[in-house]
Amino acid sequence: MENLPVEVIGIILSRVGSARDVVIASLTCKKWTEAWHNHLHTLSFNTSDWPIYSEVCSSHLEMIITCTLFQTKGLQCLTILLDDEHEFIVTSVIAWLMYTRDSLRELRYNVRTSANFNFNIIEKCSRQRLEVLSLARNPIPRVERYHKFPCLTSLSLSFVSISALDLSLLVSACPKLETFSIVELVITMSDSEASLELSSSSLKSVFVDSFGFDKFVLEADSLEELHLKDCTFDVFELIGKGKLKVLKIDDVSVIDLDIGESTENLEVVDVCNFTIMWPKFYQMIAKASRLNNLRLWSVVFADEDEVVDIENISVCFPRLTHLSLSYDLKDGVLHYGLQGLSFLMNVTVLELGWTTISDLFSVWVAGLLEGCPNLEKLVIYGYVAEVKTLEECQTFARFSEFMLQLGKKYCHVKFEFEYE
Repeated sequence: MENLPVEVIGIILSRVGSARDVVIASLTCKKWTEAWHNHLHTLSFNTSDWPIYSEVCSSHLEMIITCTLFQTKGLQCLTILLDDEHEFIVTSVIAWLMYTRDSLRELRYNVRTSANFNFNIIEKCSRQRLEVLSLARNPIPRVERYHKFPCLTSLSLSFVSISALDLSLLVSACPKLETFSIVELVITMSDSEASLELSSSSLKSVFVDSFGFDKFVLEADSLEELHLKDCTFDVFELIGKGKLKVLKIDDVSVIDLDIGESTENLEVVDVCNFTIMWPKFYQMIAKASRLNNLRLWSVVFADEDEVVDIENISVCFPRLTHLSLSYDLKDGVLHYGLQGLSFLMNVTVLELGWTTISDLFSVWVAGLLEGCPNLEKLVIYGYVAEVKTLEECQTFARFSEFMLQLGKKYCHVKFEFEYE
């Protein structure tokens, strides 16, 4: 250990991350103290790392952070994620940011100040070398113009309030932005925009969680991954040049969904808890000949008589290797019919599930198994009520016996069962 270069010790301490543990480790010897002062790259003040932060008064914790930060040089990654009960003086927070601004590459920040609405952290961070910026629970007041974030590649906003115009300007101010995430964003109503319009030529990944707006227009020519979760829109429109590879929709309510016609590069389509007009949705993804993963789970069909044509799926998606379907039977109509089933030659993983089991589920599973001659793994997901009627018990018993027989017939397939 004595022969380790002090720079290497700095890297070791940076891997520790937690400020408390770094300070304790730096007391090992003078060499480790020197590494902490001059060669530490990563520092984290996070309640999840040390719950005692919650018990320390704000003024004392503010002093601890200030003293610890000011004993480092060239810090590249700084995390300050603290409980809302702490409130710091604005001048101290500005001092932290000004002290680290020349070297900082990553900032993850959730700090409440005594004058939130007079302090715009975005202004303090712009025009710097930041590559990753994650903000939580901090309002972003309106500014006349946004200075460039020339190096920013990842931006995350959680529980942040901002106007639609300012959000659009902020995204436009990041010419190299590749990853953008918003969680429970609050759009202030000080402006009269009826739609939220974001435009970026560099964006590759967008994640939107717990967010709602009348009209959301996303223009991103390089977008490869789009994930919408727990959202509500009247209109969601994606404008791009057809580079989208991954589309995930989870618990989303939208009247008009338009992801464009250029979907040839789609590789993954994952739809869960979504009301769907199957003919329209299928038309959007039908050109995705490269699709290898298709998941339609707990999907509600707008027309109860709609049937997903699995034969067309096998023809349009010849590279499909992973197929996930949840069984849905309404008024005797099975939405994933087996009529005219063609072989899904490349499917190696099949995931099937039910919310309400019936004897038809066994027939459906057997039919899909027969249609996947090269299957390697079958996973069954099911819901089993704590209190079951005699009929339900008998149905489940028949299903279990049937699956034993199938297991003997398809001994080369690995069977897995996950019940709730």
